[in-house]
Amino acid sequence: MLNSFFPFLAWLKNYNFEKFRIDGVAGLTVALVLIPQSMAYAQLAGLPPYYGLYASFIPPMLAALFGSSHQLATGPVAVVSLMTAASLEPLAIAGSEGYIVYAILLALIVGLFQFSLGVLRLGLIVNFLSHPVVNGFTNAAAIIIASSQLSKLFGVYVDKSEHHYETIINVCKAAIQYTHWFTLFMGVLAFIIMYGLNRISPKIPNVLVAVLITILISTFTGFEHNTIVDIKRIKSPNTLALISQFNNAVKSIAPFADKRAQINSVLKKAENNHDIIGMHDAQYKINLTNIEMTRLKELAHDLREQIRCLFFEGVHEKNELVFYLKDDIPNTLKGDGRTWRIKIGNKPLQENNLLIMGGGSVVGDIPRGLPAFTVPAINLQIILQLLPYAAIISLLGFMEAISIAKAMAAKTGQRLDPNQELIGQGLANIIGALGKSYPVSGSFSRSAVNLQAGAVTGLSSVVTSFTVIIVLLFFTSYLYNLPQSVLAAVIMMAVIGLVNVRGFIHAWKAQWYDGAISIITFICTLAFAPHLDKGIIVGVGLSLIVFLYKSMRPNVSYLSRHKDDSLRDSIIFGLEECAHIAVVRFDAPLFFANASYLEDQISEIRQNMEGLRHIHIVCNGINDIDASGEEALSLIIERIRSANLGISFSGINESVVKVFKRTHLLEKIGTENIYPTMEKAIYAIHEYSHLESHELSCPLRPVEIDRP
Repeated sequence: MLNSFFPFLAWLKNYNFEKFRIDGVAGLTVALVLIPQSMAYAQLAGLPPYYGLYASFIPPMLAALFGSSHQLATGPVAVVSLMTAASLEPLAIAGSEGYIVYAILLALIVGLFQFSLGVLRLGLIVNFLSHPVVNGFTNAAAIIIASSQLSKLFGVYVDKSEHHYETIINVCKAAIQYTHWFTLFMGVLAFIIMYGLNRISPKIPNVLVAVLITILISTFTGFEHNTIVDIKRIKSPNTLALISQFNNAVKSIAPFADKRAQINSVLKKAENNHDIIGMHDAQYKINLTNIEMTRLKELAHDLREQIRCLFFEGVHEKNELVFYLKDDIPNTLKGDGRTWRIKIGNKPLQENNLLIMGGGSVVGDIPRGLPAFTVPAINLQIILQLLPYAAIISLLGFMEAISIAKAMAAKTGQRLDPNQELIGQGLANIIGALGKSYPVSGSFSRSAVNLQAGAVTGLSSVVTSFTVIIVLLFFTSYLYNLPQSVLAAVIMMAVIGLVNVRGFIHAWKAQWYDGAISIITFICTLAFAPHLDKGIIVGVGLSLIVFLYKSMRPNVSYLSRHKDDSLRDSIIFGLEECAHIAVVRFDAPLFFANASYLEDQISEIRQNMEGLRHIHIVCNGINDIDASGEEALSLIIERIRSANLGISFSGINESVVKVFKRTHLLEKIGTENIYPTMEKAIYAIHEYSHLESHELSCPLRPVEIDRP
């Protein structure tokens, strides 16, 4: 009982110092990969980089302590991070305080969902996400994740469009105009280091080496090179006018947002009071407000893009650095040779505190110390909005985790408990949310590192957590100069492993419709991005439609004697059928959705076989039957016998026999018409079904060895 509540107690059995040493080295190795990866994935989720570290010091430890896998490394992962961003984008601006609060709340909901499934032993619910759907989604997600990092890799900034592909097109256009070459160099260098070291030896922490080298280069070359100035030092009247217009547009949005909130409260009161006129009036005002807000947002977007396209050069005048547009520097002055740009986002620019970028973008300040442990703010309305996304993230995250765990268990021989793994992942997200974590799951790359390092128990993940804690307490300042393009390279390198083209081919070879579902899910996920849930919904919907169609029209085989004396499908093998006996095999449970289909097949046999004298139904595939199925069989028996034809059954399993007994269908059939095997049934019915027959050679001849 103790082991079921505290699975980690099983680690202590035969544990010794040598195993502790191996776990310690493995945990430290995983931590060296986790630290840079977690910061990169946090940005992918739309959060400040240090929230990746917050998601890396509690979840790995709890998932290991209460899960069933000894090598699974939990923490921020690419797909869950992307899904987090997709679910929160409609609610708040990425990186804002509200966005961070919602991300932490999402982790809590995901954790509660997973924990509940585990406690209720409902791990099988994950089967609703079929392999073709997951394959299509994962491949599309890998492309979306990789392409979303292009802006950081090139050092360009664009506003997000309604569709992901539109954003990427804008990034490519911006990259042609103003790629920051030093930023691109740092990203490419990180790629070369990681790829090269991985080829030399997979055991080398290539991500950590790439991060350390690029941090050193960034520090000693002044890679960031930003400065804060007063707007008066911008010597461009046109630029000053654009900044003024942008600030006015952004500031004008807030009053309309407040006005919309007030009207929404009026609308709710009208709905509660069933005031139809008041509801229409409030809705009309909301629509007008939305139109005005959209106009202002589009104006702010256009102005922001114009400001981003302005390139300045610094000039020293009267012991201070002033900025001219590159083409407007007076001939008498000499520029500093550096390209400067105005850092602009969604907030108004501070005219006395304007940030001018003269280099690349870095991670920046990371707060030292552990985050305060607090319960996420509970907002029922927001929870209801996040619930569908939380369910998808829960199932996707668990599928990723359990797939990785199963692959490792196949190598180690360890026994896995999917429900216990759900409990571990759920607790990791629940307690992690108290420590400012966003949703996490099992990582393929870090789990592989853990396994390669020889981890014996989940204690390696505990060591990983404590390593992250030490970094948060003492070493965050050393991460300041880490280039953003390097984090982009880390993400892009990690998601390469998610691309699996063979998965489409394999699914198509298994069943063409599985391949089609996988491809359609892939296309829809790409087309609907950043609304990734729509791609999943399309895939799951298609899978359910196929399942229902197959359930309603299961395989019905007409059996005949093959040359090897076995009974095979006469249509598939092109076999001649007996003129007097129809041997029918129904390959599915007989229930309300397909009962009429069996009736139709029997009716078709009667119409097509003029010399029919007996119908034998092979029930080996009927492992369950409901009231509709029983009623259908009863009607079939009545119709066959009323036509003076014989009917018999074979291969009926115990659960179906029990239904026959309870409904008295067994008496109606007659025990003499039920046989244990097909061969015994054919031997019994063949002779009297061929009395006075003109059939010269029956293809359904009895096999001698099966005679009693």
